[in-house]
Amino acid sequence: MAVEQYRQYIRHLLSERRSRASIQPNAQEYEVQTLFDAEQDHYQLLYVGWRGNKRDFGCILHLDIKNGKIWIQNDGTEVGIANQLVELGVPKEDIVLAFHEPEVRQFTDFGTGEDLALSCG
Repeated sequence: MAVEQYRQYIRHLLSERRSRASIQPNAQEYEVQTLFDAEQDHYQLLYVGWRGNKRDFGCILHLDIKNGKIWIQNDGTEVGIANQLVELGVPKEDIVLAFHEPEVRQFTDFGTGEDLALSCG
């Protein structure tokens, strides 16, 4: 699949999740944000703001595109964005679960990212 198609899938999934994020009561300054860096192929969904008197900030999803593959750096969702990408037609070998140690990735049903290590070495 073309990298541009992967970019569209990622932007769509992150934007969809942002729009479904519930408004938090007592959280006027609380929001869910999408960050798209198409030039460097970094994509994030995060939350930032205040809940009452507590500061709240964190990354829900972080994906990169490297060497034609989608690298999932962080996935704080229940469904798993890898599963959603597969449903859209992305081959499992084009998805790297980067939150797993490199030695463990071979035991997942997804890509290992070894081709990136070889191209960087």
